[in-house]
Amino acid sequence: MTKTPIPQQPEFWLRGPLDGIPAVLQPAAHALLQSREELGKYTTDFPDSLLWEKPSGCASVGFHMQHITGVLDRMLSYAQEKSLSEQQFQYLRQEGDPNPQITLADLVSNFDKKVEEALLFFQQLPESELTLPRTVGRKKLPSTVLGLLFHAAEHSQRHIGQLLVTVRVLQPT
Repeated sequence: MTKTPIPQQPEFWLRGPLDGIPAVLQPAAHALLQSREELGKYTTDFPDSLLWEKPSGCASVGFHMQHITGVLDRMLSYAQEKSLSEQQFQYLRQEGDPNPQITLADLVSNFDKKVEEALLFFQQLPESELTLPRTVGRKKLPSTVLGLLFHAAEHSQRHIGQLLVTVRVLQPT
């Protein structure tokens, strides 16, 4: 039986503005939605048994999936001028640690939820707060709310690209 091909849609940035998202945050929202869509696409039929494999010492698919979720979570905390919680530090320490109890479906769901949380934050964020100064990490490095949100978006895209390569190395077509 032949699979019916799924019609290709343009990338999110070519699908028009997203309702309720301030214009200046549209690119970040589009990048996060693109990451979410590509994560699902590139990991379709990817086996849990390969989730923690590190071909040629590269980061595992599981690491990339945990990392994009963790970075987005941390950037949202910093954007809200919150310190990281002990739970967030624990998550950071365990990013990429092989865990047979974690499934691909869990990791996809975790990122989906974090993207939804980010989009809700974008909708509720007054544009006047985008240029407010914020600090990052224990060293309190300088940024802004806008800088943090854009970093989270571009960082997710970067790791999706790396994940795609790792998936293809582990599952050549």
